[in-house]
Amino acid sequence: MISDTAGRLRANIQKVIVGKDEVIDQLLAAVLCEGHLLLEDVPGIGKTTLARALAASLGCNFSRIQFTPDLLPSDVTGLNWFNQKEQWFEYKPGPIISQVILADEINRATPRTQSALLEAMQERQVTIDGVTRSLPRPFIVLATQNPVELEGTFPLPEAQIDRFLMRISIGYPSETEENAILERFRISDPLPELKPIVSPEQVVDMQEFRRQIKVVEPVREYIVRVARSTREHAEIELGASPRATLALYQAAQAWAAIRGRDYVIPDDVKKLAPSVLTHRLMIAPQAQLRGRKVEHLVADIVNSVPVPVEN
Repeated sequence: MISDTAGRLRANIQKVIVGKDEVIDQLLAAVLCEGHLLLEDVPGIGKTTLARALAASLGCNFSRIQFTPDLLPSDVTGLNWFNQKEQWFEYKPGPIISQVILADEINRATPRTQSALLEAMQERQVTIDGVTRSLPRPFIVLATQNPVELEGTFPLPEAQIDRFLMRISIGYPSETEENAILERFRISDPLPELKPIVSPEQVVDMQEFRRQIKVVEPVREYIVRVARSTREHAEIELGASPRATLALYQAAQAWAAIRGRDYVIPDDVKKLAPSVLTHRLMIAPQAQLRGRKVEHLVADIVNSVPVPVEN
């Protein structure tokens, strides 16, 4: 059962990350969907540690890319360099040729470098000098950005943001959790000692099993109505795309599997709608002036769309 494996993965990650059950479950849901995650939070919360703990628990290769204004696309994808000894061009892989990628402070790179991720995130491949290379499976990008410090940053274009399955925030720990962090890291860092719970091949099998989670017609129609309501809302300038509708569908399947069910219920959709939809919507200027936030609008939509009930 996926729920059993998810429970063991959660417990393993929590050897390093104190608490944050829901954040970890959303991260695991993204893995089951082969989706990418945008972690938007202030520095020092544990975003890098979470990404490394995930890679270690999945038995996957891990790469960290520190995005800076002088980072070039070839620094991400790799490049062909001329081997003078052999007299031919050789491909030097970039850090994107891995399984779990941490794109740290992604909004500090120029749009040209940010676009180097687009093909990898959508098609799971990179193309250098006309040669296309497939990326290993599983493949997940965890990108971070600081929502507070905006000086010297480049806003992510809509096409880039739409590639992220979910946007989540870890948030500050509670007082009890912060005390536990101090105690846990008092002697040593537990991260290097983390052992894999599953293999990459098992992760791929779990991803295939997620596709078999049943979504009955009324629930499927509910997902469509929620997405379409964002396009018809008077305070939303840019609504959810069909890719967002599909993302909500897949995320609900993954959430149901993690919860031990082989079928999706409307509560799964309502739970994940904020994480899946908020970063894809553009709020109208008039609504911003009134202090409205996109989170409020998504909550309004989820609460106003009629929920299917069992006969």
